[in-house]
Amino acid sequence: MKKNAFLVCLTLFLVFGCQGLLSAQAPPLKPVNFGDMMPDFTLPALQGGSVSLSALKGKNVLVVFPRGRVGDHWCQICHYQYAELADLEREMQIRKKYNLEVLFVLPYDKATVEHWADIFPEQMAVIEGWKNPPAEAQKDPGTSRWMETSRRLFPKKFAMSKENIPLPFPILIDGERKLSEGLQLFTLFWDRSYVEQNMATVFLLDGEGRVRFKYLSQNTVDRPDAAFLLKFIERML
Repeated sequence: MKKNAFLVCLTLFLVFGCQGLLSAQAPPLKPVNFGDMMPDFTLPALQGGSVSLSALKGKNVLVVFPRGRVGDHWCQICHYQYAELADLEREMQIRKKYNLEVLFVLPYDKATVEHWADIFPEQMAVIEGWKNPPAEAQKDPGTSRWMETSRRLFPKKFAMSKENIPLPFPILIDGERKLSEGLQLFTLFWDRSYVEQNMATVFLLDGEGRVRFKYLSQNTVDRPDAAFLLKFIERML
């Protein structure tokens, strides 16, 4: 009888104990759309420490997944996207004004993300070169069209040096790509490029962590600019 009672207790312990362990685990990451709750995540930040989405409850949160590397070079538009928001933070203090935090998530290890931050001045110089090619080069129809497109898409000029790179917003290191893959943003082919990259995506979350805006870019130049995003945030307030 004692043996049978022991076996019954052991069985109950294993059944309910395992159920408790399973229920304590975080739910699996999966794609989210408008109206969904963004799953919690914790990632190390390039600037130091780590950032948890749950710790930002009560704030509006703009989560940006830049494209990243494109073959043997970095996507310059990703840097411009960060620089544009950083410039607005300098001018308008958008975090305080809109009760906002801005997070950039890159699907690479720390050393690679450090390199992304270090080359800001070179990336901004490339964009200025697109906007102002040599006069002789402008005679080429393709160069001329891209010049006009660049001037329209990237109107601001950001002069930076290695000693003066503004990084006000956490740049998160998703080296194991758990978040990027869980949200089904990480891919090996996008916009005609076979390379490890994120599809450029923007999420805007309200204070409860619910998705109020999602933009999955169709190609690398198809991204909402900072002015558009701020107008949308104003509508939420």
